[in-house]
Amino acid sequence: MEAQIEEWQQRAEALKPLNLKQLEGPLAELDAHLTLRTHIVGYTITDADTTVWRTLRENRVAHAYIKQNLMTNLCRWFRYIEEAYPQQAALPERPAKSKDDKGKEKKNDEGANYDIGLQDVGDGTGIVTRFPPEPSGYLHVGHAKAALLNDYFAHEKYKGTLILRFDDTNPIKEKQEFQDAIVEDLALMGIKPDKVTYTSDYFQQLYEYCVQMIKEGNAYADDTLQEKMREERMNGIPSERRDSSVEDNLARFEEMKKGTEEGIRWCIRAKISVDDPNKAMRDPVIYRCSPEVHHRTGDKWKIYPTYDFCCPIVDSYEGVTHALRTTEYNDRDAQYQWILKALKLRHVYNWGFSRLNFVRTLLSKRKLTKIVDTGFVDGWDDPRMPTVRGVRRRGVTIPALREFILKQGPSKNIVNLDWYSFWATNKKHIDPIAGRYTAIADAAKVPVKVVGAREGVTTEEKDKHAKFDLGKKKVVYSSSILLEQADAASFAQDEEITLMNWGNAFVRKISHSSDPAASPGQKTVTGLELELHLQGDVKKTSKKVTWLSTDQNLVPVQLHEFDYLITKDKLEEGDELEKFLNPNTRTITHALADCNVAELREDDIIQFDRKGYFRIDKGFKPGEDVVAFLIPTGKSK
Repeated sequence: MEAQIEEWQQRAEALKPLNLKQLEGPLAELDAHLTLRTHIVGYTITDADTTVWRTLRENRVAHAYIKQNLMTNLCRWFRYIEEAYPQQAALPERPAKSKDDKGKEKKNDEGANYDIGLQDVGDGTGIVTRFPPEPSGYLHVGHAKAALLNDYFAHEKYKGTLILRFDDTNPIKEKQEFQDAIVEDLALMGIKPDKVTYTSDYFQQLYEYCVQMIKEGNAYADDTLQEKMREERMNGIPSERRDSSVEDNLARFEEMKKGTEEGIRWCIRAKISVDDPNKAMRDPVIYRCSPEVHHRTGDKWKIYPTYDFCCPIVDSYEGVTHALRTTEYNDRDAQYQWILKALKLRHVYNWGFSRLNFVRTLLSKRKLTKIVDTGFVDGWDDPRMPTVRGVRRRGVTIPALREFILKQGPSKNIVNLDWYSFWATNKKHIDPIAGRYTAIADAAKVPVKVVGAREGVTTEEKDKHAKFDLGKKKVVYSSSILLEQADAASFAQDEEITLMNWGNAFVRKISHSSDPAASPGQKTVTGLELELHLQGDVKKTSKKVTWLSTDQNLVPVQLHEFDYLITKDKLEEGDELEKFLNPNTRTITHALADCNVAELREDDIIQFDRKGYFRIDKGFKPGEDVVAFLIPTGKSK
């Protein structure tokens, strides 16, 4: 794939001449190449698309030629890249020049939004970042931000290195399943780490560093009960074990290493401070005894380092230059640096960015695990889950996910984002690729007789999208059609309406239910008779309605709409999760769709006219319903 991208970057040179005769050949080759393709190489945007698009856009002759719509495939692709990938397709802007104290123009740095933090970058080639997830669950959108920012600084802003390191130090929670899923989700987001490592690879070195800290008087063994330890740390009270001898501490650490009954009682704490104003510096725990089998190392180890202990050591050992992490770790940065200095390890910079928070959304892995394990949702990929797989299944595209997160930038400001902006970003990406189809709610269908329709059943080929070349669909016409109750109930006698993809018609007869108790505004329409008026002006009608001929193989579909999992914008400390779980998070509408829907496959993104955008979760099979998930578009309800 990289070779193909490089080839098209080279071929872009042929698109630079300002002479149309020289351009016609290369443009025709590109048009032919794009006949059955959305992107030049692969299935998402690459440097091949951006290089070729910018070359054409910057060439006034080529751009003017494209605007004439003479090459269908090329024109479609050009508009698609422009609308679906506005950031990647944007032409580079020349930064405004500022002046120094002597009145001379200064050269501004590019990408100012991302130049607000990384220290001592040099020429950028030595930058090393890392993404260290714990394999105890699936990636959620918060993890996605951390992963994308680390990838951005390593591979886009600078020409550095990205390490994917699994922080596998808690055998109770971790599984191979989660590890594999993280690798797959990162690949899905276009993140390609330069190498993959595991904290468990360094268990021997970490053990030796802990022994070193004990011998140098920088750590001690403690068997204080957890509640009492928490209270002592809060109140600045030293542990009774704080001044134990080096020999005693080493002996207890050895018992921990063996996983004996005695060893399980103890932990190792760094000897930093008792009453530091920063409570993270108050003798934190750095090693625990846990006899559970580890999914990679088996039963070799009975002791495991805490994240705060192993992270700075492994970062330094692996050559990480900048440890990017959320501002939640700000208080622990001092602890991070203390460990590096105590062990005389290579310096690593800490650099913070704000956590990605959304209203009425759980991003706590512990709480997400709980609602999965209790069966409140169908799994980690449930479309109501804020996991990468969940939002993907609900219909977000990976380019939209990348754009939205990178658009937030590396700001340190902590805010609760609304999902509307997230889905509005996605809408820009899905509109150019979503073919248009028709669905009528089964429980609300109204039979309609059309007077003036051609005899029998006729079909016509219509565009799936009015603006973009997505191919054709079959529209079936006959005198027997279905409309939805809400539309039928809004009609007045002899009103002129528009049947979408057909033309105008007059409402000549309206039949209602015979319920005498129903008021006029509440009566159910049981049938309609329309008279075609195809010479009528569709611009003058106020009601343009969807319809379906009954003389086709109508496809049964389930339209699923989802709501938030919790009823409160933000759960506070002490809030019981169960009290704020939303009991009604899924609404299913059974409907009938046009015959073309039988051709759709899982993951296709479409629009049912006047109902919204949907992702197909289950394609058509005889005797089974098509399942489609409504994709939010950023509009308030």
